[in-house]
Amino acid sequence: MLLIEEKYRSVAQMLLSSGTCPRCVLRFCGVGFPAPYRLPYKDLACDLQKYLAPCLGDAADATDAPPSKKVRLEETHGCEHLDDSGKLDSTKPEDVNATQNPSTCNLCLGILQHFCETEFVKKVSQEVTSAGYEFKDFVFSVSLPAQLSVREHSAWLLSKQEMGKQGRSLDKADIVQLKEAYKWIIHPLISEELGVQAESKSCFEVAVVFAHTGTDGDCHFLAKACRDCFKPTKNKQSVFTRMAVVKALEKIKEEDFRFQFSCPPSSPETSCQVVDIQCSHASVFVAGRYNKYSRMLPQTPWIIDGERKMESSVEELITEHLMTVFKADSFNFSSSGREDVDVRTLGKGRPFAIELVNPHRVGLTVQDMKGLQQKINTSSDKIRVRDFQIVTREALGHMKEGEEEKTKCYSALIWTEKAVQKEDIELLDSMESIWPVTEELKIAQKTPLRVLHRRPLASRARIIHTMKTVRVDSHHFRLYLKTQAGTYIKEFAHGDFGRTTPNIGSLMNTTADILELDVESVDVDWPPALDD
Repeated sequence: MLLIEEKYRSVAQMLLSSGTCPRCVLRFCGVGFPAPYRLPYKDLACDLQKYLAPCLGDAADATDAPPSKKVRLEETHGCEHLDDSGKLDSTKPEDVNATQNPSTCNLCLGILQHFCETEFVKKVSQEVTSAGYEFKDFVFSVSLPAQLSVREHSAWLLSKQEMGKQGRSLDKADIVQLKEAYKWIIHPLISEELGVQAESKSCFEVAVVFAHTGTDGDCHFLAKACRDCFKPTKNKQSVFTRMAVVKALEKIKEEDFRFQFSCPPSSPETSCQVVDIQCSHASVFVAGRYNKYSRMLPQTPWIIDGERKMESSVEELITEHLMTVFKADSFNFSSSGREDVDVRTLGKGRPFAIELVNPHRVGLTVQDMKGLQQKINTSSDKIRVRDFQIVTREALGHMKEGEEEKTKCYSALIWTEKAVQKEDIELLDSMESIWPVTEELKIAQKTPLRVLHRRPLASRARIIHTMKTVRVDSHHFRLYLKTQAGTYIKEFAHGDFGRTTPNIGSLMNTTADILELDVESVDVDWPPALDD
């Protein structure tokens, strides 16, 4: 059943006579449910003409009707022609322009006319199928030319004026948005063709991008009237973006708009064109922990001035397998801190996460992930991963919290210039003797010289929670530390020319340096441990 409130009769007459398509007439008449829009274009056009025929020449009658009265538009299978007197003429259905080869709508620029048909739906479906994605549902999005907002503003001003003759108002919010009406029509058609449902929260998106040659022409006057709304940007081909146009329409005075743009908008010479049909899938996030056993392996690719310094990296050894399986376009690697190229990561490993951007394959099971973990672990003896699993974007916050708030444990082989005395290492073992106020040692670290080229200069307070020593020989001992996350351990050993105070060298009153460093544990309880 098709219902249009009687109060909109004069608006419907005015719009239809100005070159507006039947579906856009429904939008401006506040028809807010899908069924009428889904009718065949020819049937809807005939229904509207039948509705308007009784008073085609007497619009005043429409204003006297009770506001609660609604007119039913009967579904028909033919169409009568309106003769010059406004009477129905059923002998010439072939002469009705709107039902044969309709001219392009002056509001939707043909979107609700030419892009709701079976041929276009099949084209979209073919693009989706050929893109090679795994998906169980989809969300449909539309990118529209900016001048549609200008044309709708023009029609709204005119419709508001028409409603004002009845003492009524018409807010923009009363008009059904073009995108919404289009989705009402296209969703079930694409769903049927693809065999899956359209869902607003689907991870798989099908986007249709429309463009029109008249965008600049329709919007040009706004650039003069509201110069501050249109600012050139590097990544935009035109300053007339949808947001900029909407902002200008909110700012421009009604009389200025009417003076510079036709009301109603003129009929366009051409329709919109589809310039792109895009498919994309939301990112998939894979998390786990990695161990690094090599002292010649950086965490991420080490490239300086375009020259690779190391053959591979932890990131590459893991992601090369993920990219192949998930068929993603790209990835982003992150972890709970990072170790230097010559530092091993032992124990349960360092938490990491990988964002797989626009993956084509997403339906991996727990067993699939276990198989992928095993494949990574057998492909190299330099690393090993564990607790390999798919996680949500929100879960990544737990890993990031650990970068500064959690603790980390290390073991370091220390060399000293003077011979190591028993009382020296006992001093380190007894935190109270170093810092009587507390059982923890507070240190100040300026940004190390070795990372100053990529980190801002700052002084950071860090805490050494515990220290234990094991003597190796007269000039070497092994130091076990538990520290606040973010502590530079190498600099705590040698002092970095006094940039870290106190340090092992200053505490032992000698020159000290670090020969080997291992990360023993990263105390972040994430991701959840799995039975590997």
